[in-house]
Amino acid sequence: MPDRRALSEPGGRVEGPIRVLELRTVRGTGGGPEKTILLGTARTDPARYAITVCYIRDERDPIFHVDERAQGLPVNYVEVRERNSFDPRIWPRLKALVQSEAIDIIHSHDYKTDLLAWCLARSPGVVALATAHGWTGHSTRERLIYYPGDRWVLARFPHVIAVSSEIRTRLVSAGADPANVTVVLNAIDPVKFYRERSRESEARQRFGLASSDFIVGAVGRLEPQKDFHLLITSFQHLLESVPAARLVIAGDGSLRGSLQAHIDMLGLQERCRLLGHVDDVPLLHHAFDLYVQSSHYEGTPNAVLEAMALESPIVATDAGGTAEVARHGIEGLIVPVKDEQALTTALLAAIGDKEAMTSRVCAARRRVETELSFDTRLRKVEALYDALAVRAGRRA
Repeated sequence: MPDRRALSEPGGRVEGPIRVLELRTVRGTGGGPEKTILLGTARTDPARYAITVCYIRDERDPIFHVDERAQGLPVNYVEVRERNSFDPRIWPRLKALVQSEAIDIIHSHDYKTDLLAWCLARSPGVVALATAHGWTGHSTRERLIYYPGDRWVLARFPHVIAVSSEIRTRLVSAGADPANVTVVLNAIDPVKFYRERSRESEARQRFGLASSDFIVGAVGRLEPQKDFHLLITSFQHLLESVPAARLVIAGDGSLRGSLQAHIDMLGLQERCRLLGHVDDVPLLHHAFDLYVQSSHYEGTPNAVLEAMALESPIVATDAGGTAEVARHGIEGLIVPVKDEQALTTALLAAIGDKEAMTSRVCAARRRVETELSFDTRLRKVEALYDALAVRAGRRA
């Protein structure tokens, strides 16, 4: 068991680093939160914050590989395995983990771990914190039971990080004290994500794209919230004015067959490609002339942050916190969700004014190097850890 050292006061204050448990459950390959959790933990000063990353892993999931992503990082990574989504065995294991790691703060990241953190924090000296990444699922059970229930639970947390103002508004509407909900936008490491002009030719060759083509690119899970059907239809209209355009979409998901059928129906087989899962998304951006987000729901989209850092010009819908990250006319062109005509018009506007597009690219890169850098976000989260530790009586 980690050494908590002697209590310095009867009230329960301790010396040493604040001990945090990052608690998360996810199926498959995960997404933006995994980058935030793993990279944030790796960059934290262990002398001030001792962080354990715990994933609840479903034994039935054949493609889970967060553990592989954690390898090679300076991260204390553990798993609690479950036989199904309602496996009661995880509860005593989580309680034992909180005790053995002498946890001060349990930081949860989804509706299941939010409930677990809230219950685990009933132990003396343990406080709960959640990051609300959004409610992106589309099943009936999620929409009618899990997500409303999650917002009810989060409204009773000591503090919640919302990754967009829209999410904060929904939490306050659910009963959360506005003072207990802080907006901290997602961020990116500008040192790791940057464009090397010398690799653009390599990227085109790697993904089988001609140097003469104008590449419109998108990255995301092939799920309803990304609205790639709308993007493909909008792209068909773009071709009338920009015949050299080609659309490539990186990602996989339940709608792959439906999207391919849509491409075939529109006769775009030679102009539009579904790339499937791409391991090297930064290299793919080197092949992009323009990046497009067509989503009708997002939290704060990490894919847009990556485009900003990798200097891909951006046209995006105003889903979730997108417009807070890439501001309209400054770092990108932002259009309403589910508006095919507005999306097509913005694509044409971006392609038709190279000088303005270059200006927005430069502004986007500057912003991820400053306001939206990973280090800036990390300092904000660490300040909340400090405040919660004091609030819980664990620190002076």
